[in-house]
Amino acid sequence: MALAPAPIASDSLWDAEATASLDAAASARPPYSTGAAYWALFVIILATFATFFEQVVFAMLAERIKADFGLSDSQLGFLAGPASIICYLFVGIPLARLADIFPRKFVLAGGCAALGVITSLGGIAQTFGQFVGSRVFLAAGGSAHAPSSYSLLADAFPPRILTRAFALLQFGFIGGTTLGPAIGGMLIATAAGWAPTQHGGLTILGWQWLMIWLGLPALFVGLLFLTVKEPPRQAPPAGTITPPIDVSLGRRILTFTGLDAAKAIHAKRRVYYPLFAGLALSAIEVFGLQFWRVPFMIRTYGWNEAQIGAVMGSMTLVASLTGLLLGGIFVEWLAKRHADANVRAAAIFFGCVTVCAILAPLMPNGYASLGVASIGAMFGIAGAVPQNAAIQRVAPNAMRGQVTAIYLFMFTFFGAMGSFLVGLVQDYIVGDPSQLWKSLVMTAGVLLPIATLCMVRAIRPYREEVERLAAKAV
Repeated sequence: MALAPAPIASDSLWDAEATASLDAAASARPPYSTGAAYWALFVIILATFATFFEQVVFAMLAERIKADFGLSDSQLGFLAGPASIICYLFVGIPLARLADIFPRKFVLAGGCAALGVITSLGGIAQTFGQFVGSRVFLAAGGSAHAPSSYSLLADAFPPRILTRAFALLQFGFIGGTTLGPAIGGMLIATAAGWAPTQHGGLTILGWQWLMIWLGLPALFVGLLFLTVKEPPRQAPPAGTITPPIDVSLGRRILTFTGLDAAKAIHAKRRVYYPLFAGLALSAIEVFGLQFWRVPFMIRTYGWNEAQIGAVMGSMTLVASLTGLLLGGIFVEWLAKRHADANVRAAAIFFGCVTVCAILAPLMPNGYASLGVASIGAMFGIAGAVPQNAAIQRVAPNAMRGQVTAIYLFMFTFFGAMGSFLVGLVQDYIVGDPSQLWKSLVMTAGVLLPIATLCMVRAIRPYREEVERLAAKAV
């Protein structure tokens, strides 16, 4: 199996003295073994796998959900998108604050357990409203996963190999998005022949049993998090913005809302705002357009879920592993020449993803369409590692969890709105269900070029911030 080369490039490679200083500071903290760090990473990878596996299988059920609940495309898009982020608006940032003040392994364990229970509850939904309710609370259960995971990894691994940890973390995403189509397609094909069953006054359709079972792995991973050793937190550098202490209860509540993290972001707005905007707009392709890929293949090329899963799973696996290798080599090469290697690489890969997202729906057959989409996934994986590492590189340590949560909120919110946006364009502009490809091309062609320009705008201010932090570390 091909892995990204080690050490994976990070912005700190351009300045050996700064790297040595950061590692010296890390070594001054209480000892945390390499084995404990990699065990924590392994459990986080499993949790990430369970999350994306559920999302992929849910997306593959889209046409069956639409038919059995009598939904329009915009309603289906709402169920897949906005319904899943309503709760995130209110609880995502406060829960992320727990990652900054509470043992992160317990936050992760609770989130995984909630994810499993709520996923299974979606399998017994009897109405569209109940289904929406389950998706609402699903995002609440998983909202603290990424902030807590990123914060824990940033303290568990020394700076010189932190980007390697983020590269390995991608295997959770790769596993979920490759095994999801392959296994999900087979399971859906099997469940298609199951007659509805009655249990305690509830009518459970064949595909709903799949959702009930999908919740079980998350419960198991939640228990595994209890075996993770919590790493000691890094002390923030001098001059770093930190939340106030010894203040009133009301002021502490404001901290939980993300006020101080928002202030820290605004103080470095030239760095953060373009990164946030680029991520938000690109998320429409990742979560929005990706959700509609299976309905697009069914309506445009006449494929079924089993066919789509078999071809898409294998193509995505090859593309994802190639993306990890490509991203590692390319970012390492850039890091020898540029202090802003992470963001510079992400901007280049954004441009490549844009081209693929526009071309994929225009292909003459299903194999070519999935092939181009897989190439886009390769560039997306290649850009994900430096993009995530870039935020961890500049985020204030004392508020890293909430800064990451706000950053990922842009990804989650706009990704969720993307599926709804495509549904709206399909219902009110295109109109013809068989012409879904037009909606995919329109949304990708407008929004993804803007996302690429935002990442380009972030290169210079990010480089200046990295240089400032490196100068303080020496």
